[in-house]
Amino acid sequence: MSTTMPKAAEITRKWYIIDAAGQSLGRTAAKAAAILRGKHKVDFTPNVDGGDHVIIINCAKAVLTGKKLDQKFEIWHTGWIGHLKKVSYRELMEKRPEHAMFIAINGMLPNNHIGRESLKRLRVYAGADHKHAAQKPEQWTL
Repeated sequence: MSTTMPKAAEITRKWYIIDAAGQSLGRTAAKAAAILRGKHKVDFTPNVDGGDHVIIINCAKAVLTGKKLDQKFEIWHTGWIGHLKKVSYRELMEKRPEHAMFIAINGMLPNNHIGRESLKRLRVYAGADHKHAAQKPEQWTL
């Protein structure tokens, strides 16, 4: 019996919706990253982008355990001399909770072409409303 290798044209992509309310931010991000890569499928191949679309709602209600709200920071550099920026996750979750989820998922995807293409299929919303009802997304339970 031979092994089947899925081709990019043969892949069917489904839409899934994940509710992050009351869930851990990291566990939600890990499950979303696995769906974006296609690891939940039977015909997963590491060198083929076979993942599905993911919609994450209620990111503002996601939970960070322990003291992560005060001890964890998002750090980035603007490119200018002396412009190293630092924001605590407490402030980040108050102002831009969807960005915190995006950062977590981006860190769990590979740093190559497949990871960048997978990230284009991610939609993140702070509230419960989203504009993808026409795609008929299925509820994914964690």
